[in-house]
Amino acid sequence: MGTSDCWHCEQRSSLKDDSPLSVDNENGSETGSLSIVVLGASGDLAKKKTFPALFNLYKQGFLLANEVCIFGYARTKISDEELRNRIHGYLVKAKDASPEQLEIVSKFLHLIKYVSGSYDSEDDFRLLDKEISKHESITNTAEGSSRRLFYLALPPSVYPSVSKMIKTSCMNKSDLGGWTRVVVEKPFGKDLESAEQLSTQIGGLFEEPQIYRIDHYLGKELVQNMLVLRFANRLFLPLWNRDNIANVQIVFKEDFGTEGRGGYFDQYGIIRDIIQNHLLQIFCLVAMEKPVSLSPEHIRDEKVKVLESVLPIEDDDVVLGQYEGYRDDPTVPDHSNTPTFATVILRVHNERWEGVPFILKAGKALGSRKADIRVQFKDVPGDIFKCQKQGRNEFVIRLQPSEAMYMKLTVKQPGLEMATIQSELDLSYIQRYQGVTIPEAYERLILDTIRGDQQHFVRRDELKASWEIFTPLLHRIDKGEFKSIPYKPGSRGPAEADELLEKAGYVQTHGYIWIPPTL
Repeated sequence: MGTSDCWHCEQRSSLKDDSPLSVDNENGSETGSLSIVVLGASGDLAKKKTFPALFNLYKQGFLLANEVCIFGYARTKISDEELRNRIHGYLVKAKDASPEQLEIVSKFLHLIKYVSGSYDSEDDFRLLDKEISKHESITNTAEGSSRRLFYLALPPSVYPSVSKMIKTSCMNKSDLGGWTRVVVEKPFGKDLESAEQLSTQIGGLFEEPQIYRIDHYLGKELVQNMLVLRFANRLFLPLWNRDNIANVQIVFKEDFGTEGRGGYFDQYGIIRDIIQNHLLQIFCLVAMEKPVSLSPEHIRDEKVKVLESVLPIEDDDVVLGQYEGYRDDPTVPDHSNTPTFATVILRVHNERWEGVPFILKAGKALGSRKADIRVQFKDVPGDIFKCQKQGRNEFVIRLQPSEAMYMKLTVKQPGLEMATIQSELDLSYIQRYQGVTIPEAYERLILDTIRGDQQHFVRRDELKASWEIFTPLLHRIDKGEFKSIPYKPGSRGPAEADELLEKAGYVQTHGYIWIPPTL
């Protein structure tokens, strides 16, 4: 995660190590020591995402040196300085390495301490607790008012043992305004049974308000915009239903394959890796009813309701694919049926969405890299301009790259003739919000965790409902009863997927391509 110049930079350069920490949340401001423990500190996730996110929060003044201490914990036996050296290159790129930037990096790195230990040893976690308590003592934090955040950048297989060690050895000692919170990364199990088992194990140790199941897609700027778009604009309220919308596509494409992660990916496949979590979370925000308020629980209540309204997935509504060359990876079994591509149609049985297909599509080694939401409206009745073949109105939200929202419209082509053409009303963030840095998803979600805001995290009943939708299909794939169709790397995926879209009523636009603007 690189850095860029923006209006925050003047603030960052003026940060003082002795500035008081005040984090506003629904319960008022919190003061006192904040200990952030990154478990799995030597792993890729921690180095590439967690520590850079914490660094960006520090630069923007959300983590201040007189209150916060960051602890790395892992089995690897290294020193504080060795961990800092490993992290350094992920915090600032060479081209941004001005003396001022390097000074900020240096100050941040000195907030990091390292503790080596096993993930199932009480003695090792008592040592971690001792180091945290030492930090709390130095900051003169009253007993029970300290805040402890444990970020599990670890495989799910060790979640139960690590959670148990935190509970027995590292909890905040009393409840005088302080707290202990645990962040767990996906995948949350492999099916309904394993997810429920994991939830039961962790839920037996912590209360639901202490558990933050992170899905980083919920931290993306354009995903966070969904509720505002839908419920703060009169324009969309009468249109957002089965009377006007023909279909909705939620698409995730990568132009590269598994690239060294074949063995890991083969255990999960594209549905577990992308669709069941990331795309389904977006689906909830597109399809849910208006919540009573912006309270996290009211929002998550509506997400659960729409998930419970999804009908069982039919075989005819699924196309699976596997790119040619996937099994050449020596870590992938020779006869693997694991899909690297999937198109799945969800159908919602409620008054708003009856008959509207929600098309969730994700794939690796495709011809482009993007993630977007595409809401396609129905044809205009009585087409006097004879322009339906050009395409329908569409509202498109480009999540990545080149964040944007645009509405595809039919307009008159400039000139003396009465001819129509497809064009767009375009809100491209790179043009409209010049000089504004869009936060990375992880820094936003970590800040939400510190603030105690669970709106953008997955609740247990929400997780259960999502697995109930996909588990029957996943079990059939695992048993080899549902085959993956080969497709060429760099293509659109299997031809059968395009046929499924056409059958679902999606009308492709011809002769029009949205071109992301550049500065």
